[in-house]
Amino acid sequence: MSIGTTYQLIRVEKQDGVGHLQLHRPERLNALSKDMLLEIGSAMATFVQDDDVRAIVLSGAGRGFSSGFDLKDQMQRNPKGPKVWREILDLDFDTTMLFWRCPKPTIAAVHGPCVAGAFEMALACDITVASTDAVFGEPELRFGAGIVTMLLPWLASPKHAKRIIFSGQDNVDAQLAMEMGLVSEVVEAGQHLEKALRIARNIARMDPDLVQQTKKAIHKTYDIQGMEAALSAALDIDHSIESHGSPDKVKFMDIARADGLQAALAWRAKRFEAE
Repeated sequence: MSIGTTYQLIRVEKQDGVGHLQLHRPERLNALSKDMLLEIGSAMATFVQDDDVRAIVLSGAGRGFSSGFDLKDQMQRNPKGPKVWREILDLDFDTTMLFWRCPKPTIAAVHGPCVAGAFEMALACDITVASTDAVFGEPELRFGAGIVTMLLPWLASPKHAKRIIFSGQDNVDAQLAMEMGLVSEVVEAGQHLEKALRIARNIARMDPDLVQQTKKAIHKTYDIQGMEAALSAALDIDHSIESHGSPDKVKFMDIARADGLQAALAWRAKRFEAE
């Protein structure tokens, strides 16, 4: 059942106490553009205010969950200066953290690529169900960008987190991600959404106040450890990185504007040896 609001870049439904938000730019592998982020924020606000919604599922249309923040959009906009970058990164960060801060349980249903900002969004969800074809990672450092929402070190061991981030890994398969503690459950290809919705429906049958208070209690552990303050500090560092512009990022974007994004991705790939 539709919730009544018409969106261009996402699809939203409500049924059996579950709100389902689907990223819907399949032709761009659900890349997270500014407009999509704003639509996600609007839909999440509606779900939070709707007492009939007791759990929220996030999924992606087409051949994957999402390729992350939209590089083509950034290439065309060519943002420069601290003020502009602060606005961009704050929107990226705040949208991702909506899923962590949401008082209601959030469940990511992941298939195919789920990297960079999309990986961070899946990490921000309380539960992640991954299809066997799901692939995760943080490739940002390979093209001169920083990490917007530094959740990975909080959810994996420091060794795993540093390995993925420092090497720009974007090929962590579902089973390895589960072993690292980044995924809750791995299911057969094509079963990720069905499983996530089933979990959400069962949660929706519980006392909603009990569930929300329990989520609050779980997150209190992270609050005491200072997670939000650490994430804010990491965001400030990323703001400095992007405002000054890494030479690698400048080169990547110059190639992308001159020869297209695929050429820039090929240039990036050639710079690194297979591991």
